[in-house]
Amino acid sequence: MSLVEAHALWQRARDRAFTRAVARGFAGVGPGTTLCLPVRVTGARGIRLGAGVYVGAGGWLQALDPADGAPVLTVGDGCSLAGGVVLSAVQGVHLGREVLVARGVYVADHNHAHRDPTRAVLHQGVTDVRPVRVEDGAWLGQNVVITPGVTIGRGAVVGAGAVVRDDVPAWSLAVGAPARVVRSWAPAARPDDLAPP
Repeated sequence: MSLVEAHALWQRARDRAFTRAVARGFAGVGPGTTLCLPVRVTGARGIRLGAGVYVGAGGWLQALDPADGAPVLTVGDGCSLAGGVVLSAVQGVHLGREVLVARGVYVADHNHAHRDPTRAVLHQGVTDVRPVRVEDGAWLGQNVVITPGVTIGRGAVVGAGAVVRDDVPAWSLAVGAPARVVRSWAPAARPDDLAPP
């Protein structure tokens, strides 16, 4: 075993141990889920991670003020979030099953308030709170931004660098800033469940 392979093995063991140690602080963490260090978590009690979820290094999972204790940020079974992904929820950010999220993606169900000229934006709270859904099997490319109130349909693909302000239908490709749908396709069959790998 090379030094590089030994280091990778050590990192995986460390990250799995860390995930087990902090899991009780969350609304739920499914078996086989891994949080890679470093990771930033705010409001863990408002976050539920399904089974087999991977959160890459440098990620930030944030649930702001979950009112009734119910999870406001949910990540479905088998999702893979590359490094540097930010998921931030006040009311609801929900990723379905087996969603692929590339590096640097930002998903939030809110914006920063900014209209009071007497206070720094940092101290103005949030506004425009509307839930966000990313349905089963979707893929968000590198550096995608998803804004409040958006639904990304099942099996949809959002191209790198897109800023999504409107819904993207299932089985569609959206690109650009602002994002627009450039292609759609229908699957040969519409199974109720995604095919296993």
